Amino acid sequence: MKELLYAMVEELVEDKSAIEIKVDEPGEDGTVVYHLHVAPGDMGRVIGKQGRIAKAIRTIMRAGAVKYNEKVMVEID
Repeated sequence: MKELLYAMVEELVEDKSAIEIKVDEPGEDGTVVYHLHVAPGDMGRVIGKQGRIAKAIRTIMRAGAVKYNEKVMVEID
């Protein structure tokens, strides 16, 4: 799942070296939280107008997690 998130974000940003993904252990409800950090200049590209790109990233991650019987959440910091 981490590789999927990285592959999506990698195509959106200019500074690929600033991409940082931290994964939290599953919580009480079994949800795995992925914390995504990008360069400040690329933040707008990842979030998109009215958060549309961020919403799409979260939707794709949730759909991919179904294959592995997981629950995921993506936080963009």
